[in-house]
Amino acid sequence: MEGTHTIIEQSIMRKKAGDLLFPADFRGTGTENAIRKALSRLNHSGKIKRLAHGIYYLPKTDPLLGELRPGADEVVQQLAKKEKIKIRPTGATALHRLGLTTQVPTRMVFMTDGNPRSFRLGKLSVKFKATTTKKLSTKGPISSLLIPALEELGIEHIDSVMEEKIQTLLAKEDPKVLKHDLALAPAKINDYIVRLLKKRKQ
Repeated sequence: MEGTHTIIEQSIMRKKAGDLLFPADFRGTGTENAIRKALSRLNHSGKIKRLAHGIYYLPKTDPLLGELRPGADEVVQQLAKKEKIKIRPTGATALHRLGLTTQVPTRMVFMTDGNPRSFRLGKLSVKFKATTTKKLSTKGPISSLLIPALEELGIEHIDSVMEEKIQTLLAKEDPKVLKHDLALAPAKINDYIVRLLKKRKQ
């Protein structure tokens, strides 16, 4: 146990302030239990800070702003990279990223091909929801967000103002990529987007 703690502490000293830390980073230094205990002790001593279960970071302080915590997007992207899984924003998270809502979500939901999980980052709730490979096979930076966003919203709830915003977004997407992604979308969403595209050409 002590050997594991020393190895992890020395490894952490070589990292930069603000870097995220996960138990998986230290595999091979000891048992999973020894790694968890070492990180817990380092957290209690203040050398690292705990963001959520199994997620830590090296404290970083700004002279004016004080302590800086890693952002939610950075955490989820690093977590996905660490676990070698794909994630895709959905629901209110996708709507906000597309600029279709100004309301900042207090709950971030991502589709994933990994294991489902939920955790909190301060007041923000984060959820990884298992989905099919098909839903994660879209390619467009806009359409890959728009399709799950429309599924969550329901096309029957879209007013003329939002519809105009959606048309503007669709015009920015690569037509070939959009065609690829529409083939993967639910029939109802596909038909709605095709209708919008035809309407814009009129």
